[in-house]
Amino acid sequence: MFDSNKQSAGQRFTPLLPALLLGSVLSQMAWAGEPPGPRSLWHTPPNPPPVTSTPTPRKPWMLRDREIELDLPLLHILKDAGARPLPRMTIDLFDNITPELDVSSTVSRINDTAVIRGTFKPPVQGDFTFVITGNLLVGTIQIGPRIYKTDHVGNGRLRLVELDPDKMPRD
Repeated sequence: MFDSNKQSAGQRFTPLLPALLLGSVLSQMAWAGEPPGPRSLWHTPPNPPPVTSTPTPRKPWMLRDREIELDLPLLHILKDAGARPLPRMTIDLFDNITPELDVSSTVSRINDTAVIRGTFKPPVQGDFTFVITGNLLVGTIQIGPRIYKTDHVGNGRLRLVELDPDKMPRD
């Protein structure tokens, strides 16, 4: 009745099980070894909300501006002074310029505010200072002669502005 040449499916594949498990573990280790690519701290929203009031006239020192939307999980990691090492982060400026942040200082306050300072990873030469309160980020960025700032424009909306330092009023 029982043929010794016939084995159950489980008995035939039992020697393959350790090989499959080892292959799975090795492939997981290979993927884990690759550092993830940088994520952008903000991006242009796909559908900005309609303007409900008359837009403020552009000041002569404003070269260009656009609305931005923050990556909130990334913002909260950046704001946390104890979160080290930080994931790789970039910021999306104009003309496809996306420098990578090199954070040198994070000072968190008890009132849900943090001040972040740093430079950019080479080859970009410049620095930035961000103040994060809740889910809002305001700050200044300087890359070579170019100056950028982020502003809160209302209702949690932010914009990125490129400034002309020669036309800016002196304090």
